[in-house]
Amino acid sequence: MAGANKNASPSSLYADLNRHGANGDYERALKVCNRLLHEFPDEEKAFHCKLVCFIQTSKFQEALQAINKSSKFSGNFSFEKAYCQYRLNLPKDSLDTINAAGPLDQKLKELKAQVLYRLEDFETCFDVYRDIIKSNADDYEDERETNLAAVVANLSIEGSKRDLPTLRESSYELVYNAACRLLGTGQLQEAEKKLKQSEKMCRESLVEDGVAEEDIEDEISIVNVQLAFCLQQMGREKEAQVIYNKALKQKPDDIALVAIASNNLATLNREGNLFDSKKRLKSATADGLEHKLTHRQRKAIAINQSLLAALTGQSEQCASLCDKVAKQYPSSREELVLIRATALARDGKVGDAGKLLQNESKQYPKRKLELQLAAVQMHLAEGDRKTACDVLKNMGDSTFCPGVVSALVTLYLANNDRASASSVLKDAVEWYRKNKTGSQSNLSMLWRQAADFHLRGGEPQVAARSLEELLKINPSDMKTLAQLVIAYAQFDPKKAQELSKKLPPVGELSQSTDIDALETSSWIMGTKVMKKVTTKVEASPMTGDLTSKKKKRRKRPGKLPKNYIAGATPDPERWLPRYERSGYKKKKDRRVKEQLKGSQGTAYGASEQFDMSGRVPAAKASPQTHASPDAVPRGYQKKQQQKKKKGKGKW
Repeated sequence: MAGANKNASPSSLYADLNRHGANGDYERALKVCNRLLHEFPDEEKAFHCKLVCFIQTSKFQEALQAINKSSKFSGNFSFEKAYCQYRLNLPKDSLDTINAAGPLDQKLKELKAQVLYRLEDFETCFDVYRDIIKSNADDYEDERETNLAAVVANLSIEGSKRDLPTLRESSYELVYNAACRLLGTGQLQEAEKKLKQSEKMCRESLVEDGVAEEDIEDEISIVNVQLAFCLQQMGREKEAQVIYNKALKQKPDDIALVAIASNNLATLNREGNLFDSKKRLKSATADGLEHKLTHRQRKAIAINQSLLAALTGQSEQCASLCDKVAKQYPSSREELVLIRATALARDGKVGDAGKLLQNESKQYPKRKLELQLAAVQMHLAEGDRKTACDVLKNMGDSTFCPGVVSALVTLYLANNDRASASSVLKDAVEWYRKNKTGSQSNLSMLWRQAADFHLRGGEPQVAARSLEELLKINPSDMKTLAQLVIAYAQFDPKKAQELSKKLPPVGELSQSTDIDALETSSWIMGTKVMKKVTTKVEASPMTGDLTSKKKKRRKRPGKLPKNYIAGATPDPERWLPRYERSGYKKKKDRRVKEQLKGSQGTAYGASEQFDMSGRVPAAKASPQTHASPDAVPRGYQKKQQQKKKKGKGKW
């Protein structure tokens, strides 16, 4: 037997190799490949089969080492090498290998699309998949379209401006990707419907295939977590929280799913239940997630971890985490500035937090307004209004935003600095007059507030400028025209006279006015009293003159007491209650029993108290006994008992 095996031909060994491969026994097939290469070192086909066996048994590192040592073979093993690099989480090396392979065949195109998806180059990946689908029609068409739908969903989330196609929704995977695309474009209600449809289709298809219930729940949990995120975005946080907890209780094998659900639960906690948030984020930062999550997801989890350190008062740890995140994700530095300021404020350094925000706002022009407003909030929290006003005044063109102008005026008035508030409004009026920017509603409100402020402050000329701008926006506003006439009347009577001609006649204005209600004196006290008076006048049944005098009632003389004596001095106790007067006799309470009286007017049992012959001498009295003056003596009780027994005839 040993000699026969030693002299085996290549055809018999290939037959064994084919049999083991058909049975899926790649370990034995690998041994056959090694034997073939040992006996026939130039067998390139055997080497290729050996690489396939390495890949099927997930020995990707061994496969790469074998490819690097295979310089004697002339064959091209670019696909196997690129696939092993892809599975070893080396997507950049894999892409370099594919690009160096020359003209790409079908297998390399498919692999390139997968590698580009891992590298999150969705624009190029979309072009590759579209080319593959156009040039091929086989049994894998549904899988390719599903992958293309995932690429389209990611492009929608990133806000791509290219024209994206509308794909079929024949499977639950395609419906799921369509829902993700709707989420990326902000169509939350439509996305919710698609996700529920995908869940239903997934359950039905897996039940038909005879899949176990546990595997069905694992597959559906991916759809459910995405549905929970959709509900969270819609503000239905309690429903989302229930779905997240249910998915985590099933303990799914997908660590990426656990990380996403845990991170989203931590965001729902906000500043409450920080201990639970810390536990959740620990699950979201487990090992091996760097290749399972997208760049956007990893960045969100890292920022939340830094924010949690700030909220728990760990300022040093927060600073180190912020530095680490800033190196890994440079685009997140603007958000990390806010987190550092939060950590300083929690540590009691509110002033330092405001200065940090104010200094960092100069480096990030895109979020300059947000950082400056956060600095203002920090200064106001410390009670430093002056610094807050200085920051608001030095914000460039953003200073003239209606909200900033309103905040400045409010702060200056709180400091009793009316002159500064007036100058802020003047500058805002002049700026908008020159630049002609902003919506009409915001500008109308600004002009109106500025005009009212300057009219009350005795500055009619400045108020007239604001009112003129208001008239340009709405020329038919008679209220504004009337205010403008009043303003001009204080410094330019001729101009006021000219503008007053544009006002409607008094007769037109008085047509809808109730003169009788105006003439009543009660209008001074308010509109409620006016309504009461007018309703009484309308409900009066009189048909004569409304101004006729009412009949006066005849006053009756006051009543006097029966025993009244004119000129007599009144009783000094006349205002006291009856029970407090000196002559008042109390009635006996029948519920209280009267105390029986003995002989000589003494109370029953009091004779012994006043009988000095029966007393014990003071020298022999026990100092530890203190008899109550109301208590009946014990000796008297014994005598009474003896008398009763004697009366019964027992002695």
